[in-house]
Amino acid sequence: MADGAKIDTIFASETGSVSGSAPVSGVGSYVDTRSRVETYFDKTATRTWERLTSDAPVSKIRETVRQGRDQMRALMLSRLPNDLSGMRILDAGCGPGVMTAELASRGAYVTGVDISPQLIGIAKRRLAPELQGHVSFLAGDMLAESLGTFDAVLAMDSLIYYGPRDIRSALDTLTARSPQIVFTVAPKTPLLMAMWYAGKAFPRSDRSPTMVPHGPAKLARDAGGVQVGRVSKGFYISEALEVRR
Repeated sequence: MADGAKIDTIFASETGSVSGSAPVSGVGSYVDTRSRVETYFDKTATRTWERLTSDAPVSKIRETVRQGRDQMRALMLSRLPNDLSGMRILDAGCGPGVMTAELASRGAYVTGVDISPQLIGIAKRRLAPELQGHVSFLAGDMLAESLGTFDAVLAMDSLIYYGPRDIRSALDTLTARSPQIVFTVAPKTPLLMAMWYAGKAFPRSDRSPTMVPHGPAKLARDAGGVQVGRVSKGFYISEALEVRR
């Protein structure tokens, strides 16, 4: 894999999907983006993400991504009560289910949904037997109306491939079903923007779906939310935002 492609790949994350909004100029259509995301996680990089989200040894670069994701997960969880007993929570874009398991261990009833059936399979195999009564894993669209309503939604790195209109559409859908949404975006930083442009130089077939960097302050303001905090750990850069109603 070329270096630029590797940079783009290690930034790819557990993902969901968005629908029903106009594509952003220069980003690509929603249909095209969703297709690339699904192919990447369900066919191209399943084993990579299985290893990255486990205790298996990884490269120094990927270790920074692992540590960064651990820090971001803890930051997002800090926005919820320690005792989640009786709460119904959506882990939107749950991937191999790391966040899902932590929510369930705190007493929540969790629906973990991801666009990749392969990652959902890994999540099911990993879930501790004592937590199985608190978790439902589903492969599909994290915005599906059939999922119902929730007390909170966590979407860790699930919207990083989409432009502002797509994200706003997703948030409108989720806030109609939950009073609290905590999600992450890729912030516009010099390092991240350099990686973004470097990645675009490689053929699409050789790299992960392209992230869309955002100005978190503007995105939070437009969504009526707040900035929660940023994690920058080596090759992992992500910012958490929160919307409440």
